Amino acid sequence: MKGIILAGGSGTRLYPITEGISKQLMPIYDKPMVFYPISVLMLADIRDILVITTPNDQASFQKLLGDGSQFGVNLSYAVQPQPRGLADAFIVGEEFLNGEACAMVLGDNIFYGNGFTQLLSRARANAEAGYATNFGFRVHDPERFGIMEVDDAGNILSVEEKPAAPKSNFAVTGLYFYPAGISELAKQVKPSDRGEIEISTLNDLYLQAGKLKGELLGGGFCWFDTGTFDSQMDAAVMIRALETNQSRVIACLEQIAFDRGWITREQLVERAELCRKNKYGEFLTKVLEGAK
Repeated sequence: MKGIILAGGSGTRLYPITEGISKQLMPIYDKPMVFYPISVLMLADIRDILVITTPNDQASFQKLLGDGSQFGVNLSYAVQPQPRGLADAFIVGEEFLNGEACAMVLGDNIFYGNGFTQLLSRARANAEAGYATNFGFRVHDPERFGIMEVDDAGNILSVEEKPAAPKSNFAVTGLYFYPAGISELAKQVKPSDRGEIEISTLNDLYLQAGKLKGELLGGGFCWFDTGTFDSQMDAAVMIRALETNQSRVIACLEQIAFDRGWITREQLVERAELCRKNKYGEFLTKVLEGAK
């Protein structure tokens, strides 16, 4: 299975900052925003990852992430010349996917919660069995979101955009798993009135075929769409509190890779030395000491 991180867009809600830098490269407490979606794919045991950026930002992502070997993954890059909708990512990434099942996570989404790895594993198994999966998060104001209705078997019954009378409190997040052939299906989606290839239309094709599953992130989970200054601050405060209280680093790519045997001890030592002047490096040193 392969993974896609969609890190395009102009980030106009974050001007003037994002006039000079991609929002996905901005810090969320102690690491770049893009580390968080990368960690999601890694927790799903996905190592082949395509990062889709704007033409202007690709070099900056490559400078930060390189080929991904320091994190035990294989990173490729592609450009989305202009925003054409979320589902366009599967057309841009068609050659990379090569017909395989995949997961896509938006570059500004942050997920955290106990048992998340198990949910990712189930979504991966569903994709490999021919089913798509959307992740839903419980919100208190469902009329502001796209809302999914899910039965007891985990099948999505309906998805409504900003409904006046919501059938549930679970908002559709920016994390999706799809079976093989997603690129061909995406090419069948006609652009909407705003000229975009909508992922909601793509999901509806799976819904009509009875092939759309839902994984619900309820109590104990956190989800942030960090596309505004306030949401970035909220996420940073949460991450800081959790890391301080738990004496750990959330979305630590090196730890995930080391625990899975994707990088060597020597590689981890190198990364710990690089970050030795801050708590991120201190944590990597603790990981090393704990593995003795």
